[in-house]
Amino acid sequence: MTRVVLDTNVLVSALLSNGAPAAVVDLVTERRIILFYNDNIIAEYWDVLQRAKFDIRSQRVTRLINAIVKNGISAENALTSAIPMPDEDDRKFYDVAKASSAFLITGNLKHFPKEPFIVNPSSFLKLYYLNEQ
Repeated sequence: MTRVVLDTNVLVSALLSNGAPAAVVDLVTERRIILFYNDNIIAEYWDVLQRAKFDIRSQRVTRLINAIVKNGISAENALTSAIPMPDEDDRKFYDVAKASSAFLITGNLKHFPKEPFIVNPSSFLKLYYLNEQ
């Protein structure tokens, strides 16, 4: 089964509108792909998704994060990488994806090194459905 790590911006976009990010989150909640996370990622999800500027109902946030924890896999043993990162706050996503042999799906490719496992939601969906056939 396909393994993924979701950058927080994918969850924000999925909860605010339809489109590729929402389709990726649907694959997670339908258990068609496996999401990997660690405590630092979950903490960021809670922090960002509850910000007033997004105006996302707390019930939706709670339901989504509970589904992620219930259906996903914790990767607490991911080692901290030494690779230079444009945004150090995003290292946790990179490290969990690398340790889990997962795609890192982000709307901010410029925040990460250029590596083939780091993709935006649209590119991931193309790869996913191409491999499903």
